[in-house]
Amino acid sequence: MFDDRSPIYLQIAAGIKNDILSGTLKEDQQVMSTNQYAAFFQINPATAAKGFAQLVDEGILYKKRGIGMFVSPDAREKLRAGRREQFFAGVLEPMLAEARRIGIGVDEIVRHLEAAK
Repeated sequence: MFDDRSPIYLQIAAGIKNDILSGTLKEDQQVMSTNQYAAFFQINPATAAKGFAQLVDEGILYKKRGIGMFVSPDAREKLRAGRREQFFAGVLEPMLAEARRIGIGVDEIVRHLEAAK
């Protein structure tokens, strides 16, 4: 599951975010504890805790004292909004800049997108 490209705690956070976006994890659903997560993936519990703490800081997970961690009620929409911003800034804007450089108009791009549906 984990690769060498980024820190494991960031990969943990990204994996949980993807599970929320895909609907595997639902809003207000309890997630595995950091100890369960660490045991399942055979990683250091502190590493798992760091990934979970990042998600709490971002408002994606919340803690219920004595019970565990849960997906925040607005987590999916918050993640979708962030990913949309990343998509437009990281994918669409560079694509439009390249299209302008090589003489492709927006209407031609729209035609290709419509044909790809």
